[in-house]
Amino acid sequence: MSEKRIVTISRQFGSGGREVGKKLADHLHIPFYDKELIELAAKESGIDPELFEEDQGKIGKGFQLLNTIGFSLGSPITGISEMSLSDRMFLIQTEIMEQLAEKGSCILVGRCADYILADRDDVINIFIHADMTDRIHRAETDYAIKERNMEAYVNKIDKRRANYYNYYTDRRWGAADNYDACLNTSTFGIDGTANIIEVLLKSNH
Repeated sequence: MSEKRIVTISRQFGSGGREVGKKLADHLHIPFYDKELIELAAKESGIDPELFEEDQGKIGKGFQLLNTIGFSLGSPITGISEMSLSDRMFLIQTEIMEQLAEKGSCILVGRCADYILADRDDVINIFIHADMTDRIHRAETDYAIKERNMEAYVNKIDKRRANYYNYYTDRRWGAADNYDACLNTSTFGIDGTANIIEVLLKSNH
C-alpha cells in the first residue's frame, strides 16, 4: 500500500475475523497483529503473556510484574505502578498500538483498537460476525474446541470480549455505529470479506 492505512478488526468468536485480517495483511503486504501484539506487549513489559489474553480470565493467578517496565518502542510509562494489573496491561497495549499505527500500515485485531485509535484519520474499523452454525463449526474444526454445549461456549467468549471492551471504552461492543463496516463471513466467506475490506480501503482515501 502506498498510502498508510490502519485496519482494526473486532470480531465475534468463531466468525473468522482473524483469518480475514491475516489474509488481507498477506495480500496488502502489511504487518498483522493479533496474538503477535500479546507477544510484543509481553516482551516489552515483562508481564507473563498469558495475562494479556483478551478474555481477562487469567488475571489474578499471581504472575509477577517486573519492577521496572520499559519499552524499546518508546518511553517508559510513568505512574503505572499505581494501577491495577488489568489497567497496566491495557495501557501497555494502548501504547504499543499507538506506536505501531505511527510506524505504518498495519492490521490490528481486537483489544479495543478501534477505540484506542479513534482520533486518527487513517483508520478504518471493521466488525466481523457470522451465523451461529458457522461459528460453532469453525470452533470445532479450526480451533479443535469440544464442549457439551457449543453455542453456550461461543456466547460465553463473546460475553467476555464484550465485557472487556465495554469496561475500557465508552462504547458498546458490536454496536454498528462504532465501525465503518460490519461484515458477515457466512454471507461473503473469508476471501470475499477480505476482498470487500480491500475495496473499502481503496475507495476511502
